[in-house]
Amino acid sequence: MRSIIIAALTVVFTAGIAQAQTPDSSFRDCDDCPEMVVIPAGSFMMGADKNLEDASDFETPRHRVTIARPFAIGKYEVTQAEWMAVMGGNPSKFRGRLRPVEQVSWDDAQDFIRRLNAKTGKTYRLPTEAEWEYAARAGTTTAYSFGDDRSKLGQYAWFAGNSGKETHPVGQLQANRFGLYDMDGNVLEWVEDCWHDNYTGAPTDGSAWQGRSCLRVNRGGSWYYIPSVFRSANRYRDNSGTRGNDLGFRLARTLP
Repeated sequence: MRSIIIAALTVVFTAGIAQAQTPDSSFRDCDDCPEMVVIPAGSFMMGADKNLEDASDFETPRHRVTIARPFAIGKYEVTQAEWMAVMGGNPSKFRGRLRPVEQVSWDDAQDFIRRLNAKTGKTYRLPTEAEWEYAARAGTTTAYSFGDDRSKLGQYAWFAGNSGKETHPVGQLQANRFGLYDMDGNVLEWVEDCWHDNYTGAPTDGSAWQGRSCLRVNRGGSWYYIPSVFRSANRYRDNSGTRGNDLGFRLARTLP
């Protein structure tokens, strides 16, 4: 496994805005484990400003979140090959070993994680909603992770305008500034959190916002969606047992 040099990962603050340097450390815990990228600690503004973006109340109030420790997140969405290596079968509609696994619920993702942790002895998990948005923005403060010009979306995401109504192998389009692929588009990605109708009272430390019984959040848009929903602050929710051909996930991992 490639050495992880956490001390080399820094976030430079300019005028109170986190300008994240591109991480240069990635690793795999086994030959058929997902490739993970180390994301530096830092601070960012989560959510949307309704006065500046085509935002819903679900994305407000905009608030500062500080992630105190580096963490790792999947360079790609979990592929069908990675799923089969752990689970055996393949539930996906759009078959291809390097396409993202889909037709998996939040509960299914948790089962995969339990088995992968048992296999590797590591602490994989779903990213929290705050970690996901922090990783997706990669230091940007614009509506989209690549800026405010939505005409560039096709360079970064498989969406209704370029997908041909199906998923595509991961990593074919441009990565964001953290070196992460398909953070927008291809498949929606489950995160750990319970759904809340706005961010009033949300954690500010990057932890998951839980509840006794809840819908679960998913992020990122999919091959099915139009450009306006690919803003970094946009969010969705589904029952934890919901499966769909545009629902997948990306792993996170706690670092020592």
